[in-house]
Amino acid sequence: MYIDKYISVAPMMDWTDRHCRYFMRILNPDIRLFTEMIVVDALMHGDHRKFLNYDQSEHPVVLQLGGNDPEKMKKAATIGAKAGFDEININVGCPSDRVKSGSFGACLMEKPKLIGNCIQSIKSAIDSPVSVKTRIGIDDFDNYEFLQNFVGIVSESGCTTFIIHARKAILTGLSPKKNLSVPPLNYDRVYQLKSEFDRLNIILNGGLNSIEDCLKHLKSLDGIMIGRHAYRNPWFLKEIYNMMLNNQNLEMSRQDVVKRMYPYIESQLSKGVKLNHITRHMLGLFSSQPRAKLWRSYISEHSKKEKAGIEVLENAFKKMAVSV
Repeated sequence: MYIDKYISVAPMMDWTDRHCRYFMRILNPDIRLFTEMIVVDALMHGDHRKFLNYDQSEHPVVLQLGGNDPEKMKKAATIGAKAGFDEININVGCPSDRVKSGSFGACLMEKPKLIGNCIQSIKSAIDSPVSVKTRIGIDDFDNYEFLQNFVGIVSESGCTTFIIHARKAILTGLSPKKNLSVPPLNYDRVYQLKSEFDRLNIILNGGLNSIEDCLKHLKSLDGIMIGRHAYRNPWFLKEIYNMMLNNQNLEMSRQDVVKRMYPYIESQLSKGVKLNHITRHMLGLFSSQPRAKLWRSYISEHSKKEKAGIEVLENAFKKMAVSV
């Protein structure tokens, strides 16, 4: 019923790296995954493999770019398209000081024509879909007319998919972390946007913490994007998958998920990756389950030890008295 909707996990700095995405793909075979935001200058002048390395199982996977120069954005998007990413997303929603000083992210909501130019430049070079992730407003520009104007102008460039975090961004005096929760949610503004721009794909982000929330918004909007809840309680992604398949249950336990990670973990360990770089994304798998705290604490403590391997996970199960 919902398999054709745009259902995704948000790009989250320091969280949605390639190890996290591989883990999330096991939990949900169809959900759209996003990279962390990658600054175009870093991509163009650094090691592509460092930023663009991913496993083929991650598809569909979206490359999110941060930048404001149309030519640089085109070059970075071309690199991403050649690497095989399914979609290019432009970050016009991040409120951090670092992003503001670089003149990209949420502050670019004041420059919709520039964003439109970036999109036109990208689309002149690649055939991949291009989307925009943004907020409902910034600072004192906190009304529907501001959002309406932004989407109206940017959509003229050929962008048809807008992911809207239903909070405004406060660019001065509020940390990026607090920007995720302090500004109040305003879903009505997103619904109004969809009503006016019915031809566009309007995707809702922000405060989606239950299947009931997701189902409610999918009735009227074109998709949803789940953020922190998917990371802190990854099992939610399996529940989302069952919802996408109209309640056809994906037969898989939490223990099965961990076991399916073993070949990937062993492969990465052989390349010199530390175990805790992978398992840190798995700490919330048993959230709300008996002995979840034991799982989290044991993995946290032992996965960072020198030469830590699969045995850490096996021993964690033994401690929890769970048979795998």
